[in-house]
Amino acid sequence: MNIKQLLKEMQSGKIFTAEFIKKDKTKRVINCRTNVSKYVKGVGLSFDPIARNLLSVYDLQKKEYRFINLSTLISVTIKQKKYFIDNLLINDKKI
Repeated sequence: MNIKQLLKEMQSGKIFTAEFIKKDKTKRVINCRTNVSKYVKGVGLSFDPIARNLLSVYDLQKKEYRFINLSTLISVTIKQKKYFIDNLLINDKKI
């Protein structure tokens, strides 16, 4: 699976697990999904997350919205298959 297909799968609304490095340099494993509209107030975001290499997800354990930094993404598990990320390109920027 290439990077574009993997991002498309992540944004499809299916449940997946992502492992990434947080802003404070600690490793985080999150069980999440996209396209969740529960608890949304309809205001929207004041910025474009993809332009900042972020993916907006709903954390299924904490029941809150979070951002995954695609620049520090280590691996993604979808449908019991683990994909390790090497040289992820978003918006023509090497990550």
